[in-house]
Amino acid sequence: AELASMIPVAGSAYTYTYATMGEFVAWIIGWDLILEYAIGAATVAIAWSEYLNKLLEYFGMRIPYEWSHSPFESLHDASGAVIATGMINIPAILILALLSLVLIRGTKESAMLNGIIVVTKVAIVILVILFGWQFINPANHTPYIPAASTYTDPLGVTHPFGGIMGILQAAGIVFFAFIGFDAVSTAAQEAKNPKRGMPIGILGSLAICTVLYILFSHVLTGLATVEDFRTHGKEASVSWAISHYMPGFEWLSKLVTVAILAGFSSVILVMLLGQSRVTYSMSRDGLVPKVFSQVHPKFKTPHKANMIIFVLTSLFAAFVPGDVVGEMTSIGTLFAFILVCVGVWLLRRSHPDIKRQFKTPMVPLVPILGIIVCGAMIFGLGWTNWLRLAGWLAIGCVIYFTYSIRHSKLRKGEHS
Repeated sequence: AELASMIPVAGSAYTYTYATMGEFVAWIIGWDLILEYAIGAATVAIAWSEYLNKLLEYFGMRIPYEWSHSPFESLHDASGAVIATGMINIPAILILALLSLVLIRGTKESAMLNGIIVVTKVAIVILVILFGWQFINPANHTPYIPAASTYTDPLGVTHPFGGIMGILQAAGIVFFAFIGFDAVSTAAQEAKNPKRGMPIGILGSLAICTVLYILFSHVLTGLATVEDFRTHGKEASVSWAISHYMPGFEWLSKLVTVAILAGFSSVILVMLLGQSRVTYSMSRDGLVPKVFSQVHPKFKTPHKANMIIFVLTSLFAAFVPGDVVGEMTSIGTLFAFILVCVGVWLLRRSHPDIKRQFKTPMVPLVPILGIIVCGAMIFGLGWTNWLRLAGWLAIGCVIYFTYSIRHSKLRKGEHS
């Protein structure tokens, strides 16, 4: 919020890092934001595909497993035998294509569509909290934080459960739910009064959503047991829990399915928007090819960037399992947020006199706490995700030293 009020231009954390820590660190964060937004959009598109199938079930239809799952996923019967194996996730590709076309058309149309979706999904979330509260089983919340243990999933992978490590890994996995607050700042250049509006948009949405997240989670975990979600509710878990544990509220289960489909659509829209604006800024600085900053003559949007990003996200959504891309998104987001915390702290020391419309309280304490908490969640995600992040950043370094450093406008002296 502080950086967005100081540097109200497109690009989010990439632009802030460019201004505070220089071009190479900015490249690292920009490359990391590609992981955050593009892979995040793919993650949510996969979940959108699952809920589409849930909606079709109400009408006696279903997209075959093979055409709505990745090649690395299989459907098992009660005995554990494989009865179907995925090939390609076609619904995920279709929703990415549709929303990419909406973004090419323009941000005004995108914002209008997003506004309608947000009102709908928030209203239904509140309905679930209000009606579901009376069906909470206190036994499911006893103890509220289970003792530390481990859980082995059907693929034989062991995960921490309960205790501090269980909380850290769970928080790390679902952290991509917080990408939207960062994505607000990627479109700062298109806001009417970004210096005032950005902090209000970021902090206001953060406060409201966090309260809704906590209440919704409390109700959902009170309705069904952990084992229920592991065995029955992996796909479309919210609708499943309502239909099984809230008798007489089948209509709400159907509403939730529709609302989540709409909600996921708005999340994908925001992530694709954020990604196109970050690559636009990087292209403008010469770090990625010019095609990413070319603007449509009529719609004034980075249409070619949107099309390239669609291809990238579609490949992940079509062929990679949702849990893998979800964890990659979260670790990318957490790493980006650590660099933002560092940037606020450094800029306070190096440029204390710059006018700030909004000031983070208790600096450096708040940035230090931000670094510690994000670092703890990265630790909780485990070594496989550390390796994925390290591999992604290594690829980014190769691109920087073979392409970006030779085309950088900063190094050519073409802009200040």
